[in-house]
Amino acid sequence: MNDESESQTPLDELRERINGIDAQIQVLINERARIAQQVGQSKAGGDARTVDFYRPEREAQVLRTVLERNDGPLADDEMVRLFREIMSACLAQQEPLKIAFLGPEGTFTQQAVLKHFGHSVRSLPMASIDEVFHEVEAGVADFGIVPVENSTEGTVNNTLDMFLTSPLNICGEVELRIRQHLMGRMRDLREVRRICSHQQSLAQCRGWLAEHLPDVERVAVTSNAEAARRARDEDGTAAIAGEAAAQVYGLHMLVSDIEDQSDNTTRFLIVGRKLFPASGDDKTSLLLSTAGTEGPGVLYQLLEPLAAAGVSMSRIESRPSRRRKWDYVFFVDIEGHAEDPPVAGALARIRANATLFRVLGSYPRAVL
Repeated sequence: MNDESESQTPLDELRERINGIDAQIQVLINERARIAQQVGQSKAGGDARTVDFYRPEREAQVLRTVLERNDGPLADDEMVRLFREIMSACLAQQEPLKIAFLGPEGTFTQQAVLKHFGHSVRSLPMASIDEVFHEVEAGVADFGIVPVENSTEGTVNNTLDMFLTSPLNICGEVELRIRQHLMGRMRDLREVRRICSHQQSLAQCRGWLAEHLPDVERVAVTSNAEAARRARDEDGTAAIAGEAAAQVYGLHMLVSDIEDQSDNTTRFLIVGRKLFPASGDDKTSLLLSTAGTEGPGVLYQLLEPLAAAGVSMSRIESRPSRRRKWDYVFFVDIEGHAEDPPVAGALARIRANATLFRVLGSYPRAVL
């Protein structure tokens, strides 16, 4: 009896140490929350709304510091997730941020909301990208999240086109590893008669589908969540969607990770009504056009100030301007913040030569 008690003593001691650490963590989290309350009140007064003192550049700096000082055993992404949730809860003490996203419930865009803002927000599912923009413009939502590009299938043109008419700014970005799963009410692949999914997800899995289910009908729908709903309600229908959709709609996971590219990633933009200061590791997105988009060297002449100032361009897309036929605008992503001296100088030169010039936003580079 005594031997058994003695053998349990080290474990009991470890548990007591854990209990003591848990108590310290709880005290410190509440102290952080109290200080966060004071910061909000000092910035904008007691009547301020949460969105008035939300600072994405500050959150990015905090998370980068978390990464720099993390020496394990918890992985970087786990440590960042924990601190994100602490910041989310502290920010939501008065009221949660309202975030519009491309819905319905269970989409990858909702996962992007939770990754960037944490769970202490109010998520507002919208039926289309247009509606996300409109809800933020009207002030119903504080921010919106929309997909802008996928590493396998390229640009989401509808998102870019919204910036031609919307006054909203880009306030941040989220990169989300996309894992596509085949799910349904059935438990055997031989029972699958049709597969529903968003056209982007179908495209991201076309190789796997051609190899394993070549004769099954493929049906493109408005979202993966809609596909999951159909899989729940229709005999013989399976869906390609994320794990969250399987949980929301009560489906069996038939095959996991069927995407053709193992690093399949989607980039999302956070849109809002304000521009924010530099965080120290930023991107800037531009909307540009010139008097004539034809002729030799037009694009080079427009963007040459970036190279002259040593500013790197990470992405460029052209879209119809909607002003007249065969007239185009350019969406350009560059490294740095618009207020950084080299960037500011280059942008001043570009503005002088452009017929359309708009800084869509300067925002922190995605953290993990």
